[in-house]
Amino acid sequence: MRMLVRLVLGLFVLKAAEANPRFSRQVDLDSYDSTNYDVDLDNLNLENPDIYDYEDGLTIDDPQIEIGTLAPPDYSYPVPEASLEEQEEEEEEEAELPLKPQLIPQGSGGSGVLMGPDTQKGMPTCLLCTCLGGSVYCDDLKLDSVPPLPKDTTHFYARYNRITKINKSDFASMNKLKRIDLTANEITTIDDKAFLGLPELEEVVIRENHITQLPALPETMTLIDASHNNIGTKGLHREAFKDMTGLLYLYLTDNHVDYVPVPLPDSLRSLHLQRNNIQMMHEDTFCNLKDFNYIRNALEDIRITQK
Repeated sequence: MRMLVRLVLGLFVLKAAEANPRFSRQVDLDSYDSTNYDVDLDNLNLENPDIYDYEDGLTIDDPQIEIGTLAPPDYSYPVPEASLEEQEEEEEEEAELPLKPQLIPQGSGGSGVLMGPDTQKGMPTCLLCTCLGGSVYCDDLKLDSVPPLPKDTTHFYARYNRITKINKSDFASMNKLKRIDLTANEITTIDDKAFLGLPELEEVVIRENHITQLPALPETMTLIDASHNNIGTKGLHREAFKDMTGLLYLYLTDNHVDYVPVPLPDSLRSLHLQRNNIQMMHEDTFCNLKDFNYIRNALEDIRITQK
């Protein structure tokens, strides 16, 4: 019975605390005598708690036990870091992102795309060929024409291909081009102005082709190799090498030339005309009839043996 009374009193206290949260209630259980709980339960009106005078057992004093509800504190929970596997997946996704394309200088005859203009094979020149600095290597790629080159090309190699013709537009505006090597192709025709207009051109190698006429070449030449072709008497321009004051090497081996092309510049060091049809030689080919003291000091290598 006492337990029931205590339970009822506790409910009253809790209800009063909820009705007026500004006040706290203290229950001094130690001050209660056990006889204080001997209540006439038959006369207790639970529906009207005011009838029961419980001041003897309950006092309102300075709060010691606070009854009420408190809002939970605000916590800032740390964001969990990505696991090692997730970080690796993110790095792989970033690595797979395509690189931003960079344009390189536009090539001759092209519209300017990645790594030079597209070739006839549908890909940029510097993907089809190998580009190292200013040198472009297109050897043994079964090319049937000169691919469009980057504007800054200085040395061009397209040996062992199937090129049949050199057009005047193939090297147009190639202002830095110094060397052209077209060894072992199937060239039969070269436009006469194909190599003109190249201010830096010094070396042309067109050996082992089917050329019948040597094209006009700029005065800046230092090396000309047209060996193993079909160049005949009419295939050389008159006084073709006269103004090439820096020419060092002239190779016309294995052709059909029947005379030594004169005049030859004083700078010439090596002249190869073996296995041709040389029938005559001018008396002033290697000397100066007006100056018997004239000596070609630069000329070191002359080969004119016949077939």
